[in-house]
Amino acid sequence: MSELRQRVVHEPDAPPEDKESESEAKLDGETASDSESRAEPAPPPASADDTPEVLNRALSNLSSRWKNWWVRGILTLAMIAFFFIIIYLGPMVLMIIVMCVQIKCFHEIITIGYNVYHSYDLPWFRTLSWYFLLCVNYFFYGETVTDYFFTLVQREEPLRILSKYHRFISFTLYLTGFCMFVLSLVKKHYRLQFYMFGWTHVTLLIVVTQSHLVIHNLFEGMIWFIVPISCVICNDIMAYMFGFFFGRTPLIKLSPKKTWEGFIGGFFATVVFGLLLSYVMSGYRCFVCPVEYNNDTNSFTVDCEPSDLFRLQEYNIPGVIQSVIGWKTVRMYPFQIHSVALSTFASLIGPFGGFFASGFKRAFKIKDFANTIPGHGGIMDRFDCQYLMATFVNVYIASFIRGPNPSKLIQQFLTLRPDQQLHIFNTLRSHLIDKGMLTAATEDE
Repeated sequence: MSELRQRVVHEPDAPPEDKESESEAKLDGETASDSESRAEPAPPPASADDTPEVLNRALSNLSSRWKNWWVRGILTLAMIAFFFIIIYLGPMVLMIIVMCVQIKCFHEIITIGYNVYHSYDLPWFRTLSWYFLLCVNYFFYGETVTDYFFTLVQREEPLRILSKYHRFISFTLYLTGFCMFVLSLVKKHYRLQFYMFGWTHVTLLIVVTQSHLVIHNLFEGMIWFIVPISCVICNDIMAYMFGFFFGRTPLIKLSPKKTWEGFIGGFFATVVFGLLLSYVMSGYRCFVCPVEYNNDTNSFTVDCEPSDLFRLQEYNIPGVIQSVIGWKTVRMYPFQIHSVALSTFASLIGPFGGFFASGFKRAFKIKDFANTIPGHGGIMDRFDCQYLMATFVNVYIASFIRGPNPSKLIQQFLTLRPDQQLHIFNTLRSHLIDKGMLTAATEDE
């Protein structure tokens, strides 16, 4: 009898509410595996030390703090050297590198979702993720080719057809993937499959869209690509250096190692660096000229007459500052003024891309996105701020810099039918006569 009582006490019937919710879950096609997905995802296994053995032996006598400092420093110099090499190789190589970085970042984030949510049994998950990446890249790069290589597209019949129906083809490709996802839904994994569908699309939004903006910035001139990226790199390095040697006051809980001393020191160092780098680069046509495609040589060209943005001008110094430095005027490039805005964003707002990434990693209990670069983590760990910076630069150019491009208008004008060209010509001539820029006598001649 006592054993029976103990069984009754220790094995009570489930409350009616639980039974009811359980039945509702089954009606929705949800099973135990779905309820497990509602629980906090298990973190992936911690990665082992990825420092090269050569550095481990050379730095074995140092403390972990100084060992990490040297590892990060050496690898940072190596990455900067690689950055100089790809700049020297030209815009085409830069575009290929951007594409490779985008693919690697996408792979790192998708792998985290795959491991954290134990998505091993989901049908077609990885295949569909990469398929959607292909679709989005096809759309964005197709738009870029049509925009920047218009004459080449119009010259080749297959490209002209693809350009004409590009958006319909892109939508059809995406719709195919969408139908494949719906057909892959399995009763035991509904909730998890929709989790990963959303995970894939948010990753595409963050990585692919913003990497495409990097390429758009590059076509405006290599200076719009190099200066913003360099400012983010400088801020990252100088904030680390100031924080390492002088840091005492924590900045944000998401990144306990970040300090106010590093944040403020990095800001001033980045602004000065941006002014100096802009001054040096503004004097070279290869950096300031837009990247254009030459149909005669079938290659990229960066030769042009620099705009007023890259011509030295004299500016009056405010009276308060004159009394301090003793100068009344200063000669500088107008682009240097814009560089202050770029470096300020890179120092004050750019780090929030890193804070966002830190919050993401803390949410899933991981240290880094991957262990691709010893001492630095994954590629995404290095480009979390760069993507945010690329978006700002693109918006900044569109808002304050870019104007109508006459060469593109002429290219499009030449592809119209003769009657359409004649109509535009007569409209433009009448407009110029009304403005007084073209006289009636000239018209008669």
